[in-house]
Amino acid sequence: MLHFGIIGYGFMGQTHGETIKKLDYGKLIAVCDINKDQLKNVPSDVKTFLKADQLLAEADEVDTVIIAVPNHLHLEMVKKVAAAKKDIILEKPAAMNGEEFQEMMTVTEAAGVRFTIHHQRRWDKDYRLIKEVVDSQTLGELYTIKNSLYGFNGNMHDWHVYPEFGGGMLYDWGVHLLDQMLWMIPGKLKTVYADVRNVINQNVDDYFNIQLYFDSGITGQVELGTYFLKDEASWFERHWFVGGNKGSAYVDGFHPQGKIVRTSELLTNVPGKITMTAAGPTRSFGPPPEGRLVTEELPDVTVDHQMFFDQYNNYVEGKAELVVKPTEILRLMKLLDAIRVSGKEHRSVEFE
Repeated sequence: MLHFGIIGYGFMGQTHGETIKKLDYGKLIAVCDINKDQLKNVPSDVKTFLKADQLLAEADEVDTVIIAVPNHLHLEMVKKVAAAKKDIILEKPAAMNGEEFQEMMTVTEAAGVRFTIHHQRRWDKDYRLIKEVVDSQTLGELYTIKNSLYGFNGNMHDWHVYPEFGGGMLYDWGVHLLDQMLWMIPGKLKTVYADVRNVINQNVDDYFNIQLYFDSGITGQVELGTYFLKDEASWFERHWFVGGNKGSAYVDGFHPQGKIVRTSELLTNVPGKITMTAAGPTRSFGPPPEGRLVTEELPDVTVDHQMFFDQYNNYVEGKAELVVKPTEILRLMKLLDAIRVSGKEHRSVEFE
């Protein structure tokens, strides 16, 4: 049985509290937040504290601490919890930069405590559908994977508008989208090029287009815009596209819909017949003839975010390896550092 404490009982802290209620292998023992108003709805059998030091000193039964404080306080809290010899589940983004996260790894390794990061979007259904297609190699030799997310509100809110708190979309959704790419695409990431912009928000990024060049021959593209508008159904959701030499696949939406798409035949020579389009004659583009495109259903995938905790519990019980490994998140944080450099200096950056 895992005995949880939560430090930081804002939105994510309370979300973790609701998840723990559903776990037959976990129990919430104590929560902490400096704002006592956040503690009003804590169940009566859960201890409450206004300071992290008090929780760590007095809630002896707690063996696993979820850290859900603002991003710039993560390093401080990791040090405190590690010193108390309690295992750590850390909210994302894990750190403000790669150097900070390396220090967290050093501290937790020296203390001998378990350490992982709550990258629950490795269990997003749209992502797992695409990952299953990629892993199956059904599309042949892959050349591109694109992941995008668009919004219409433009402006951000709360801590997201403060760069000193790790604000901006790169550290919010960006860490998830990039982690998904790194966890899926094999091989070393050779170079990265990033266009990072402030379109609506003055102080933090709200648009980025990131090109990832892997030595496996795959180019990954991650694009996000909070003010990226189109009057198309389900546009303001997630979009995946994978291209290979034996077909393509797409998945759209948080309640994902998509298909595997192939051609019934490939041309062995340039056809004699020219297709006339509004833009002029073409042999390669324009509408395909009837029957040329054929579709297949995507594989069946069943996942939910609670599986992060299920897998972590299996790891603690010695039944499985840790899925979200600190070494993987160190790679991710170093990639974010490289993206900052590329975006600022408008150049490609060598990575691995």
